[in-house]
Amino acid sequence: MKQEINPKDSSRAQAFELWMQSPMPMVTLTKTLDVTRIRRVSEQRGYKFNMLLCWCIGKAASRIEEFYTLPEQGKLFRYDRLAVNVIVNNQAGGISSCDIPYTDNINQFNDAYTTLTLQAATTSKSIADEDAMVIGTSAMTATELDSIVNQYTDLFCNPMVMWGRYRRGITRLGNKCRGGLFRTTLPISFQFHHVQMDGGHAARFLEELQNRMNHYFK
Repeated sequence: MKQEINPKDSSRAQAFELWMQSPMPMVTLTKTLDVTRIRRVSEQRGYKFNMLLCWCIGKAASRIEEFYTLPEQGKLFRYDRLAVNVIVNNQAGGISSCDIPYTDNINQFNDAYTTLTLQAATTSKSIADEDAMVIGTSAMTATELDSIVNQYTDLFCNPMVMWGRYRRGITRLGNKCRGGLFRTTLPISFQFHHVQMDGGHAARFLEELQNRMNHYFK
């Protein structure tokens, strides 16, 4: 459910005053993640890699309160659930988007992901979930990318996670060099509206995302 709230009664009151009228309120963080575990789970269990990553994104976001609040058209709204948006190539030769409702149950999420992405691809029509706070994603796997900066516009305030093709081999993660042919890494970009969250919340989300991928599938 979506409900308008008074910014002054929320934890984002100061951020709303500072950033709601900013011409460029979006912030982008980039980080290289270790996706070795979800790549292996994808190969072993037959799940799509992209589905697993989207589910982990939803899982990490669901643990952070700020994801449930979103500024839109000068107002602040509160949501009681999340969805993850996926872009698919459609039958008409263009792209369509579909919002996948997030659930802790990975099999239910996988079923919805499979059904909705196929529907969007075959009908060439986008599928929107207006009652959920939607986390956008964009996977540009035709090439390896170091970073992505999306369009900065007040027409789209939702958080966005973007990535290219994953990499195998020796890669430096933080101050450690984790190498070998069995490591798989993925640079991602995370864009968010400063009214929705601060840099600390975004950094915590990226840490949670890595933790979900590292530990959930053990």
